[in-house]
Amino acid sequence: MGDVLAGIHATWEFDTDSVLIRFERGIRTPKLLQSLRERRIPHAAVSSVTLTPGKRDTVVLRVVPRPGADPLLEAAAGQLKEGCDPYRLVLPAERELLAEYYADELRSCLGPDSDEPADRFLVAAPEAPMQFKAYDGRAGFDGERISFRWFRTGASSAKWKAGDQTYRVSDLAGIEWRSPEAIDGHLRLVPRAAEVSRAAADQDPAAVLFGLGYGPVHESLPFAAAVLESVRTRTAPAVPAPVLVNAGRRDPADIAERIHHLGELHRAGLVTDDEYCAKKAQLLAEL
Repeated sequence: MGDVLAGIHATWEFDTDSVLIRFERGIRTPKLLQSLRERRIPHAAVSSVTLTPGKRDTVVLRVVPRPGADPLLEAAAGQLKEGCDPYRLVLPAERELLAEYYADELRSCLGPDSDEPADRFLVAAPEAPMQFKAYDGRAGFDGERISFRWFRTGASSAKWKAGDQTYRVSDLAGIEWRSPEAIDGHLRLVPRAAEVSRAAADQDPAAVLFGLGYGPVHESLPFAAAVLESVRTRTAPAVPAPVLVNAGRRDPADIAERIHHLGELHRAGLVTDDEYCAKKAQLLAEL
């Protein structure tokens, strides 16, 4: 589509096969979104699109990702607060008509398997190398190995006895992230050759503890997502690239409806003359 929709905390750029989300770096933007900077969401990773009323005269345009498509959300496991959801775009209420137009455009791009869980990650995780400071040690990830270096103040005697730890991604089955906003916040590695550890996180050398100011969401969650993506990439079977059949053409009635909707936006002054002509020509070319 090539259009841009600017909202509060983020800007969405609509391409022919994806949505590029760029997050603002203002003081009011949640730190997690600032740390992510930008994310490209392929249409193949989207399950549905919603537009709902927001708070204080706003509307919320949200892309709902397919289960299993985004390593960040898989690692978060439902623990993210609404304000930190990277798939929400908050807009002033007066832009509802424009938001509805883009919601319809996105819905028209969804594939027949959008209701199904993804069989692999379709959204890229944050890139290594990365590190963060936990309560009892420092965690590092270089893309191949995860290291835990214990602090003299904070680490339990069990961890001191085990010594600093290094784990290869190829030896892991997964990762467990418990939000630092919970009482027992931690990040735990799950070795492939062993069952999930039943030891408390403060006694487990494969885990680091969170605490007030240690392991914050904007540092520890991207770390967990990067590790999870690397683990899954090494264990998942090769998947051939999807073949698009009859791509590029739409039903004429659908095109007519979208041109009518575009005309309403133009008359409302939400799109310029040039934008209206360019978009109308693009829609007609899809017949």
